[in-house]
Amino acid sequence: MAVPQNKEQLVGRVLVAGSLCFDYIMRYAGRFQDHILPDRLDSINLSFLAEKARKERGGCAGNIANVLAMLGEFPRIVASVGEDFEQYRYYLENKGVDTSCIAVYPDELTAACTICADNRDNQLTFVSVGAMAKARELDLRRCATPYTKLAIISPDDPQGMSQHCQEARSGQIPFIYDPSFQVIAFSGEQLLTDVRGAKALIVNDYEFSLFLDKTGLSQEELSQVVEIAVVTRGGEGSTIYTAGKEPIQVQAAKVQEVLDPTGAGDAYRGGLIYGLLNGHSLQESAQIGSICGAYAVECQGTQNFNFTRAQFQERYQATFGAPLAL
Repeated sequence: MAVPQNKEQLVGRVLVAGSLCFDYIMRYAGRFQDHILPDRLDSINLSFLAEKARKERGGCAGNIANVLAMLGEFPRIVASVGEDFEQYRYYLENKGVDTSCIAVYPDELTAACTICADNRDNQLTFVSVGAMAKARELDLRRCATPYTKLAIISPDDPQGMSQHCQEARSGQIPFIYDPSFQVIAFSGEQLLTDVRGAKALIVNDYEFSLFLDKTGLSQEELSQVVEIAVVTRGGEGSTIYTAGKEPIQVQAAKVQEVLDPTGAGDAYRGGLIYGLLNGHSLQESAQIGSICGAYAVECQGTQNFNFTRAQFQERYQATFGAPLAL
C-alpha cells in the first residue's frame, strides 16, 4: 500500500458511501409507548404533537465524514443528491470533506429525513428517498485513489449499498459494512452476501439481534464470516467481537447533557474509522468513537458540534485515563 506524503494524497484515503439528506428533527415531550395499544397494532393511527422542529444537514455519509474531517482526515463522500444541495456542499468543503464523488441530479431533490424522539430517546424516522435512489448508478471503484485504505458502506439506497459491497470486493478496497437501520430492507441471504469480505460489521444492539435473526447465524458463527463485529449500545458503550477472542467492552464517554441523540452512532463510526486508519488498536479506536458520540449528543443536530484536536485529546485522557496521539 502506498504511503501518503501530502494533503493531496490524503484526500480519499477513506471513502464514505452513504446517504446525504436534510433532517427535520422534532422532539416529543411524552413517551411513544404510552399511546401504542398492543391489541391494535394492526391499525395504528397516531399523531404526536412535537414541541419544535429544526432543519439540519444530515445523512449517514455527511455525519461520518464531518467527524473524520474534524479529526484531521480528508474523507471522500460517495453519494447522490438533488438540485438543492449546493449550500450543504459548501459546508462540507469548508470542513475539509472531498465532494468530487457526490453526483448531483438536477431534476431531483436531496433525500429528506423526518426524525422524532420522545423523552426516553426512542425515535421514529421516516425517509423521503429523492435523489438517494440514484446511488445505484455510482461506482465505488471510480472514487478510489492509490492511497485509499478503507471504505465504509453506510445506509443508502439498498441496491446501491449491495453494489458498493461488490465493487469494494472486486476493487480490493477494504470496507466496513454498516447496514444500520437498513437491516430491515434486506433478506438474510442478501445481508450475508454483502458482509462477506468486509473488514468489519457495525450495527447497534437491536440491529445486531435482527441481523443474526435474519441470517440464522449465532454470534460465534458470524465471527467466521466477518473479522470484526462492532455493536453499539448507546449509553452502555459498545462491544467488539472478534473470532477466538474475548469480546472487548468499551465504556460510553460521560455526557454533560443529552440534547439530541440523533447522529451519535454516525459520530462513533467516524471516530472508530479514524482510529483504524491511523494504527490504533480496536479498543482505542472504539474509545475515540465513544468520545465523538458524546460530542454529538451534547448538541442539537447531527453536525453542529465542534472540537479542536487538543480538546479532544484532553477529553479522551480524562475519560479513559490514558493519553491519545492524534
